[in-house]
Amino acid sequence: NQENHKELKKIKHTPTRRQWSAVTPVFVQKGDDVMLNLTEADDLEKRLVFWNFNNKTSTNDSLIVNWLPGSKPEVSSGYEERIEFTVKKYCVKLKNLQQTDSGVYTARVMRASNFETRVEYKVTVQVSPVKLTVDSVSSSSDSCNLTVTCSTQDSHINSTFTCDTKTCSQEGGERSEVTTSGASLRVHLVNDSVTCNHSNQVSWTNDMEKAKKLCIQYAGKNEKNNKKNKSNFKAPVRSF
Repeated sequence: NQENHKELKKIKHTPTRRQWSAVTPVFVQKGDDVMLNLTEADDLEKRLVFWNFNNKTSTNDSLIVNWLPGSKPEVSSGYEERIEFTVKKYCVKLKNLQQTDSGVYTARVMRASNFETRVEYKVTVQVSPVKLTVDSVSSSSDSCNLTVTCSTQDSHINSTFTCDTKTCSQEGGERSEVTTSGASLRVHLVNDSVTCNHSNQVSWTNDMEKAKKLCIQYAGKNEKNNKKNKSNFKAPVRSF
């Protein structure tokens, strides 16, 4: 109703007071859902209750959903198809999270002339695809040098492997690093297979190939290209 909308317009001018200081970290895989829980209490029934995103002061632009006294929840534009309500009032499920959904989700309650922060979640949406690519191959009659890149969305590692007729080895040994998002990226040799691992707080993935197979595959391509280049070569015509 009109009175409720008037109350909403006051939101951006209303100071916020924290009741709880702890921010709960939550890690979610890209495409999954997250539950935003607020403990239901009798004192909320006659209060304005809001969930907002990435904003320490409640403004209309940051609102996800709000409950006005005596009315049904109102979902903000852009969240209509992504919000699912649970049996528990004031708890919502946010569906199909993407990396742009990473941030702080806050539940606030209007009390007198202040907003009271009840709960905060710091949501990190993580991706885990990993890819092993071959950068270069050089081979001789009895050995092969293979340089690869192990990569994910925000990081990559290069490493070189050498194979002879009996076994393979990794130059400098196993290589790994921790990405900016707290994930782990690792490239190493397992039973003569080049293995690229990526793990974070929600998933683990890998990409692997037999080192000798890559040597044969890419060395074969190089050999074909060399033959093709030779067949396309035309000797200059001399005139006498």
